[in-house]
Amino acid sequence: MGSPPSSLQEAQRGRAASHSRALTLPSALHFASSLLLTRAGATVHEACTFDDTSEGAVHYFYDESGVRRSYTFGLAGGGYENPVGQQGEQAANGAWDRHSHSSSFHSTDVPEAAGSLNLLQPRPVVLQGMQVRRVPLEIPEEQTLMEEAPPRAQHSYKYWLLPGRWTSVRYERLALLALLDRTRGLVENILGVGLSSLVAFLGYLLLLKGFFTDIWVFQFCLVIASCQYSLLKSVQPDAASPMHGHNWVIAYSRPVYFCICCLLIWLLDALGSAQPFPPVSLYGLTLFSASFFFCARDVATVFTLCFPFVFLLGLLPQVNTCLMYLLEQIDMHGFGGTAATSPLTAVFSLSRSLLAAALLYGFCLGAIKTPWPEQHVPVLFSVFCGLLVALSYHLSRQSSDPTVLWSLIRSKLFPELEERSLETARAEPPDPLPDKMRQSVREVLHSDLVMCVVIAVLTFAISASTVFIALKSVLGFVLYALAGAVGFFTHYLLPQLRKQLPWFCLSQPVLKPLEYSQYEVRGAAQVMWFEKLSAGLQCMEKYLIYPAVVLNALTVDAHTVVSHPDKFCLYCRALLMTVAGLKLLRSAFCCPPQQYLTLAFTVLLFHFDYPRLSQGFLLDYFLMSLLCSKLWDLLYKLRFVLTYIAPWQITWGSAFHAFAQPFAVPHSAMLFVQALLSALFSTPLNPLLGSAVFIMSYARPLKFWERDYNTKRVDHSNTRLVTQLDRNPGADDNNLNSIFYEHLTRSLQHTLCGDLVLGRWGNYGPGDCFVLASDYLNALVHLIEVGNGLVTFQLRGLEFRGTYCQQREVEAITEGVEEDEGCCCCEPGHLPRVLSFNAAFGQRWLAWEVTASKYVLEGYSISDNNAASMLQVFDLRKILITYYVKSIIYYVSRSPKLEAWLSHEGIATALRPVRAPGYADSDPTFSLSVDEDYDLRLSGLSLPSFCAVHLEWIQYCASRRGQPVDQDWNSPLVTLCFGLCVLGRRALGTASHSMSASLEPFLYGLHALFKGDFRITSPRDEWVFADMDLLHRVVAPGVRMALKLHQDHFTSPDEYEEPAALYDAIAANEERLVISHEGDPAWRSAILSNTPSLLALRHVLDDASDEYKIIMLNRRHLSFRVIKVNRECVRGLWAGQQQELVFLRNRNPERGSIQNAKQALRNMINSSCDQPLGYPIYVSPLTTSLAGSHPQLRALWGGPVSLGAIARWLLHSWERLHKGCGAGCNSGGNVDDSDCGGGGGGSGLTSLASNPPLAQPTPENTAGGGDQPLPPGPAWGPRPSLSGSGDGRPPPLLQWPPPRLPGPSPASPAPTEGPRPSRPPGPGLLSSEGPSGKWSLGGRKGLGGSEGEPASGSPKGSTPKSQAPLDLSLSPDINTDASPSRAAQDFPCLDGSAAESGTPTGALGDWPAPAEERESPAAQPLLEHQY
Repeated sequence: MGSPPSSLQEAQRGRAASHSRALTLPSALHFASSLLLTRAGATVHEACTFDDTSEGAVHYFYDESGVRRSYTFGLAGGGYENPVGQQGEQAANGAWDRHSHSSSFHSTDVPEAAGSLNLLQPRPVVLQGMQVRRVPLEIPEEQTLMEEAPPRAQHSYKYWLLPGRWTSVRYERLALLALLDRTRGLVENILGVGLSSLVAFLGYLLLLKGFFTDIWVFQFCLVIASCQYSLLKSVQPDAASPMHGHNWVIAYSRPVYFCICCLLIWLLDALGSAQPFPPVSLYGLTLFSASFFFCARDVATVFTLCFPFVFLLGLLPQVNTCLMYLLEQIDMHGFGGTAATSPLTAVFSLSRSLLAAALLYGFCLGAIKTPWPEQHVPVLFSVFCGLLVALSYHLSRQSSDPTVLWSLIRSKLFPELEERSLETARAEPPDPLPDKMRQSVREVLHSDLVMCVVIAVLTFAISASTVFIALKSVLGFVLYALAGAVGFFTHYLLPQLRKQLPWFCLSQPVLKPLEYSQYEVRGAAQVMWFEKLSAGLQCMEKYLIYPAVVLNALTVDAHTVVSHPDKFCLYCRALLMTVAGLKLLRSAFCCPPQQYLTLAFTVLLFHFDYPRLSQGFLLDYFLMSLLCSKLWDLLYKLRFVLTYIAPWQITWGSAFHAFAQPFAVPHSAMLFVQALLSALFSTPLNPLLGSAVFIMSYARPLKFWERDYNTKRVDHSNTRLVTQLDRNPGADDNNLNSIFYEHLTRSLQHTLCGDLVLGRWGNYGPGDCFVLASDYLNALVHLIEVGNGLVTFQLRGLEFRGTYCQQREVEAITEGVEEDEGCCCCEPGHLPRVLSFNAAFGQRWLAWEVTASKYVLEGYSISDNNAASMLQVFDLRKILITYYVKSIIYYVSRSPKLEAWLSHEGIATALRPVRAPGYADSDPTFSLSVDEDYDLRLSGLSLPSFCAVHLEWIQYCASRRGQPVDQDWNSPLVTLCFGLCVLGRRALGTASHSMSASLEPFLYGLHALFKGDFRITSPRDEWVFADMDLLHRVVAPGVRMALKLHQDHFTSPDEYEEPAALYDAIAANEERLVISHEGDPAWRSAILSNTPSLLALRHVLDDASDEYKIIMLNRRHLSFRVIKVNRECVRGLWAGQQQELVFLRNRNPERGSIQNAKQALRNMINSSCDQPLGYPIYVSPLTTSLAGSHPQLRALWGGPVSLGAIARWLLHSWERLHKGCGAGCNSGGNVDDSDCGGGGGGSGLTSLASNPPLAQPTPENTAGGGDQPLPPGPAWGPRPSLSGSGDGRPPPLLQWPPPRLPGPSPASPAPTEGPRPSRPPGPGLLSSEGPSGKWSLGGRKGLGGSEGEPASGSPKGSTPKSQAPLDLSLSPDINTDASPSRAAQDFPCLDGSAAESGTPTGALGDWPAPAEERESPAAQPLLEHQY
């Protein structure tokens, strides 16, 4: 069906034309015969079929105007068209009018016509607009045939007027849709009628009050009519609509905005006409006066009259977007909140801020209403300050999205709902991300429970100390200077020195990471000293300097207000102080990089330039924070515009671009005005059709996109089985490669927030956009919400093999400019490590910059091999088939159901004939060229030939099985293996369509078996249906393992000749490698769970290629380039694409707006738009990264401080103190000597690190080597032994310090026995169960360092100078997220019972450390550490 008519008249004309299906055949035939009778033998006849093009065949059709025509074929494909005005047409029209609604043709209604034509044979073919009809035709002489189309049913819709009264609306469906929008329910009808009535009432009210006169009355009536008509028929497409097609939300935009403006006009007029308000002067402006209200009313009036122009340009968003935008702006600029991710989160975040402000307002008002004593601060004000800082800290650490918090609450309060949701989702593989997010939020809440109390108490104490009043003349400037100096060094100097091109002058970063000089990254990024410095300065800045600045300003302003109560309105001042303090503290906690400039401008402007305009430092700081945010937006917009339209680097993507470039030059002033307005309202400034002409778009929140177009992976879990087998959906590269971007998102979720805090991405803020570029991964990361210790982002992955334009832009961001030696037109060169003039100039005219060239992130390295080249010759296919057979035998022997299969009567009966002499399976798919055990004598596969090749392998696999099984050549095991191997090879031949000799069918069959498509077509193989695990657990993994073994065969062809090596290789691959089809949900689950290695066989079916690739994935650390893009450039290009594709409906795939522009990365940014505007292969959901999940930052700052961590620390300290006191009272030892169970003892057992393994015993390590009996200790009860003996004895002593001279130590008795060697450091020595020892495995200290923390209390200076202390925060191998039961393990003491248990004697140097200890990432640092 074609597109519906655009109006009612067009619909009626189309219906009349479609009903007028009458043909006057004789006139057409007479015309054709008159042309053809001149030729000898030419016969004129009506065409019998649509394809009849013989000479004289007459066809009838209607042209595009509905005119009846005929066409007669002549010689050699030529023909003649019957002209218009056939005879009998007028006579036929009467018959048509009488029978236009009949369903059949009546020959009696055919009018008479002159002329004679003998047409007795077949029925004519009448072409009626793409439809061929056969009409029964018997035309007597002088009679004309007329064909009628089937009549169209007259549709009528019943419309309810009154109870029992109905009326019919005679419209067709398409005509009615062209006239009115279809409503979806009763609520929508009620809303439409209510809004229409409200529009009429408010318009009448404004007209009645005389706000409009003359021509403006007519204009206002047009606005009213357009708002009401949009409720009946919405504008499609609308300039502000974010989606294609019908958008039911946009239909309510005009009436809602009209009602709001009318109410605003009426309210402002009423306020201006009412009693005058008390004059309020702020920064020299008189607010809330009559002239102020009347001026605002006039502005609203003019804006209402401009509605047609405003909605044409799309300057106002749809209603829900506008609500989310307003709430987000109020929360961010008014209360210091973070960005919202949806309208619901915007309501939640603003409600949370209002609740906190309302709680604080009462304390603030009560504190400033009472007079203050001289040089004293009231207790109520100190309470207000403590609550203000504590609540600001807590709110800054909470996300605006309450989904995870509500999930945590629901799991605690309503566990039955959680269990029900788990039962419904049990069919899919579990996703670890939700549990991980809940655990992270739980840690944050536990930490805030302690930290908020501590912060409130400390702030109360500092505020009550009157330090801010006593030192108010000096303290403020000291704090301002300190904040400015720390901010300048932390957020300007350090990031510039760490950039790839510092100040766009140097060619290398000054402060380089350790991985900068590595060609290939070998491990996780190491924490450098400047990263620790940056994190420490940020911590001091957020938690010390800016809270002190705000508290000082609060105290001084409150003291001023109390001292002059008549000068200020106390209620308004308390509100301003509460809101300003909340906003400034939350902003300092969330985004410190922008605070030092705001503070500097505040001091310069209101202390030096215009001190008379100051309204108190707190309010000045609050106003300047608003102004600076808008100025930053304006600066970014101007940079984007100037970079985009610079004439020396403009790229014209179309002819319109060439026309618009000179046309935009005279309108620069208008462009600047638009930039000011767009910065004021935070709206994008987008290039029209990608040209140099810029127009302002409608306001959007920081999230930007109003709809969530999150891509969904297509795999076997969400497609039908028939489509998987036939068409294999999702086999394109983009769908299969999207999983790597999903894994990249999970990696960023784990480390992004910590890396931002460590400064590895440079300065950042809400709304910033970065590009991550590597060899094949190119993703755009959009930071949306930036909080204190949390970042919410969205990742958009681009195609691996992008377009030509994308490749040019990728080259631009990855190529170096160090080798550029140009200066204008010559090449004089440049200084060492300094950019040339041309390079420095070009880098300044880009909308992006490289912030890091070696950013390390965990991911997968992808290697693909062409399967056709690996299986081209028959010998290589024979090797694959051989490994296929051996893998099947392996899985048979390893199956726990082997005994059941061997004893199964049905399987034994089906396989009994194969043991008969002379039996051979002669299936045509078996061939000597690919089957190693092919019996040439019997022309097939026989059991003797099978045993001659594979019996040794079967017997070896059976010997590795725990239970003995018969292994003879005619045993049931060998017979079962033979039957399964024949079945597997026959399934491969069947999937290859019995064309295994050709490569393409063989690869097709191999891929079908690899993805699990087994077609059992032979009756001899139906015994396998006795247990489907024979296919699922034996044959299917066999073909996958064979592909892996075949790939390894190329590196070492003779490696798997021995059965033991082959068996161990298959077992190792089965343990550490996941081999699966990429459409299997297990493939995605394995990647997201960080499986070390994966392998798959991919069928790439593109327009230009049809090939099979073997994909191998290895998890490792990848290196990325981090490119920061001007956020206004991204927002502007995104807005331009939405306007061009949705509103202007440009369908040109090679449109000018997506052509490459290296200075703005136009193609990459536009490709990253949400589908269908762009074409990213992956768009992640909004993902939140928390700082606590970063292992290096956690080791640097310590874990979360919780009540449990404090309790464990206190218990640990008490036990150590108890042991130390007991040991000191009994033997005179110290605490450090008694940590392993008591004082005293000899000096023969030394530290592990002080005695490294030696080839020969030396006097230093043999003197005093005997174990001394333990002295009597304190009267302790039985306790677990640290050595794991479980006999209740106290743990043995680890002597400190080690002996420095041969012979017995002067502080210990002489050995009573000869020198005995110590026991070697085995695995048992590295196990500890008691929490009382001082040797622990971890990396953080203090109250927060619970699990994995090395306990303090070692003697001062106990670490030798020759060996640096162990810094576990730099070790990437130590898991700091371990549970307390595993991480808080004490270092074991050496047990003196080794000799008693029969351990061989010898010096400590005679025992080399076992390999498993030397390779253990946890044991190696301990063996090198010494206390």
